[in-house]
Amino acid sequence: MDFSSFVADTLALVEQHKQWAVPIVFALAFGESLAVLSIFIPATVLLLGIGALIEASNLAFWPIWVAAAAGAMLGDSVSYALGYYFKDGAKTVWPLSRRPEMVAQGEAFFARFGVWSIAVGRFFGPARAVVPLIAGILAMRQIPFQVANVASALLWAFVMLAPGGAALKLIGY
Repeated sequence: MDFSSFVADTLALVEQHKQWAVPIVFALAFGESLAVLSIFIPATVLLLGIGALIEASNLAFWPIWVAAAAGAMLGDSVSYALGYYFKDGAKTVWPLSRRPEMVAQGEAFFARFGVWSIAVGRFFGPARAVVPLIAGILAMRQIPFQVANVASALLWAFVMLAPGGAALKLIGY
């Protein structure tokens, strides 16, 4: 299955089975925010597409937004916990062991921006995959991490979902 088929099939599933929209969005946001796994999940494209389906298919925005935010929060929290537990050993696991430059970039990003790296990193694909893990490895305090995690997840979920519906309104769909 190629990328475009996966995206089309997932969007068709959500459109045909609206009752599954919330758990699908939660799973996509979780996978998109989980260290390493996010590299393999085209959630950004899917969430933008689901945002368009919200308007076109009369899906309720707020439950889907909450699901996206909750999935993103949980994904980053699990990534942080894995980093905190495994410390530098987390860097030796595939695919991070094969992509040391990605880890180095995540560490540099975290060193430069500190707690802000959690919030800003959520919006940048390569950083999103490793910054929460790096925060755990470097034992960032839990409260600042979670404040940045929750606030950025709420904003990120809105940014991912709202444009699709707004675009449809602009073109009169």
